[in-house]
Amino acid sequence: MDQITTSMTKYMKDHPNLKYIFFGGKGGVGKTVMAGAAALWAAKQGKKTLLASTNPVHSLSNLFGQDVFGKAVNVCDEKLCYAFEIDTHDTIERSKNEIREKINWFLRFADLSTKADEFVESATMNPAFEESAMFENMTDIMFKDEYDFYVFDTAPTANARRLLGMSKVYSLWVEKMLKSRDEATTLREALSFSKKKEKDPLMDYLLSFKERMAKAQSLLTDNNLTAFFFATLPEALPIAVITRFINWFYEFGIPVGGVLVNGIIQKDQVAANAAEFVRNRVKMQDEHMATIWNIFGDRVRAVVPLFETEVKGTHMLNRLMGNMFT
Repeated sequence: MDQITTSMTKYMKDHPNLKYIFFGGKGGVGKTVMAGAAALWAAKQGKKTLLASTNPVHSLSNLFGQDVFGKAVNVCDEKLCYAFEIDTHDTIERSKNEIREKINWFLRFADLSTKADEFVESATMNPAFEESAMFENMTDIMFKDEYDFYVFDTAPTANARRLLGMSKVYSLWVEKMLKSRDEATTLREALSFSKKKEKDPLMDYLLSFKERMAKAQSLLTDNNLTAFFFATLPEALPIAVITRFINWFYEFGIPVGGVLVNGIIQKDQVAANAAEFVRNRVKMQDEHMATIWNIFGDRVRAVVPLFETEVKGTHMLNRLMGNMFT
């Protein structure tokens, strides 16, 4: 197989209730510009659309030539299309305060005089803490339900996999915490002289968190609502990355929408006497495209040409959109 059987446009038509789509892949393959083109396309279909970046290294402001950091801004002269770079700083600070309150409460509960600051620093210095904050922000956006369609520009694939997999990991964690919390409360009540029932804010938090994660997992694993698209270049490393990671998304139950290939040199624009460098690149791309068709087959949704200039701004995004959605 060396041709597209289900295009991006047909995939969208076959999934009319799709509401959350994600773009990921190795760094530098063009997932941000593809996410931007997809958001523009959705807005042109009459859907109020939000393009949100969950990548800690944002690039949407550069893509649109507008400041979209920390707020949703109308972009590309398309009245239904908005872009938003998520600011995690406030979320991280809020999470630190919540953790401090819970640890302080627990220390009082256990009659321990130790200060909470050391525990807070230990918890928040974890490398995954920022991803946790990003996940909280992402689910907040989804739960508010203020738009008809959402496009998420994610971090490189390993981070995206951890980000989207958090709902499952969190669900397992919270079940263990609830069990431990219930056992501790039962033991404390059995050893206490007082039979007075005390409010347990930690248990209330865990139950609320459990409900929130169940909702997130339900949305992220719904084949009718959600799809993750992998972007790649016709090069060995990006292909190897998504080959390895695509099965991990299946393991988390996150529906995979397909693969989009970016940066194909147009052979009809390459003269027979073109520079050896160009002819070599064309030959290399042909070999890697054979690999892409062999591995991903009917999951390839679009093959996008290498443009004569970088994709940036309304005009180029519209050109890209025209090639992605044929």
